[in-house]
Amino acid sequence: MTRTRASGRTVGGLRTLSLQAPAVTLLLLWMVVPLGMTIWFSFQYYNLLMPGMSGFAGAENYEYLLTDPALWKAMGNTLLLVGWVLAITVGGGILLAVLFQQEFAGRGIARVLAISPFFVMPTVSALVWKNMMMHPSNGVLAWLANTLGLPAMDWFSTLPLTSIVIIVAWQWLPFALLILLTAMQSLDEDQVEAARMDGAGPIAIFFFITLPHLKRAISVVIMIEMIFLLTIFAEIFVTTSGGPGLATTNLAYLIYMRALLDFDVGIASAGGVMAIILANIVAIFLVRMVARNLEE
Repeated sequence: MTRTRASGRTVGGLRTLSLQAPAVTLLLLWMVVPLGMTIWFSFQYYNLLMPGMSGFAGAENYEYLLTDPALWKAMGNTLLLVGWVLAITVGGGILLAVLFQQEFAGRGIARVLAISPFFVMPTVSALVWKNMMMHPSNGVLAWLANTLGLPAMDWFSTLPLTSIVIIVAWQWLPFALLILLTAMQSLDEDQVEAARMDGAGPIAIFFFITLPHLKRAISVVIMIEMIFLLTIFAEIFVTTSGGPGLATTNLAYLIYMRALLDFDVGIASAGGVMAIILANIVAIFLVRMVARNLEE
């Protein structure tokens, strides 16, 4: 009987493995082939404008990138963009989640309207902000400035990186709100009521009950947003094209410039490998942070 059961489990396990193998193989090829080609081209001379220049480049592509001031400017812009957007979306998401948890007339409609910007495509969002909100002559912000007797501002020339931060934060704030508002639903109202009966005010309840309760959800929001924010491209491409100069060029846009504007596939691939390394370092740190919060 024991042998039969063991054999049955083995046959069932092999059958399951045979069904999973095609999907796993396709997934591995989908991931490994582009990664392998990127690594390969990063060690090659491959400039589409100079077809006669080819061959093994060694580490020269990486040396060129590491000594290029544009790389460090792009890295700094990437960190600033990610940091400010995370601060705005997490902070604003917490405050909005607390607000929308309260009872008020039209709360359901307000929740839908607050979450809806997340479903707008990045390109459309950037065009709306560029042509309807931040336009120095016809934009809503220019109209408000003129109404208040202030001069209109050309946002993308005066504060280019701040403009990108505003656009991206507007897109990702609803996502943070959605996750944090969902977490708020599981907050024990009896615990909050008991704190009120003990004399705790709204500020004390927020810092000692609500905020600790949202700790895990905040970690999840930071992890997911940071992974996506490292690859912001459409908003920059549509609005500033990385300028003025390199003021809004992040790592993703720098790779695009090297690959499709300079036609240097080798250097662009080296930049892609560096971006992969950076993303994995961030991912490892964030996964550990989330796992630590889940264990508590």
